Amino acid sequence: MLELLRTNDIVLLSLIEAVLAEADVDFHVADQFMSVLEGSTGFMQRRVLVASTQMLRARRALDEAGLEQVFLRG
Repeated sequence: MLELLRTNDIVLLSLIEAVLAEADVDFHVADQFMSVLEGSTGFMQRRVLVASTQMLRARRALDEAGLEQVFLRG
């Protein structure tokens, strides 16, 4: 799996999860429990991971939702 993005913004994360689910992209949110444990310092960001075979579909879905600036390009 490849990292699509990192964020501590739970509202943005919720939106991204909805967009990816609607686009039928399999994803995993990593470190969500670690970010809760470390408190509100923002040290541990949650990571959205997608299969390498679905990266293009995930990016396209975020582009179409107007979220093209939130994911890692690389």
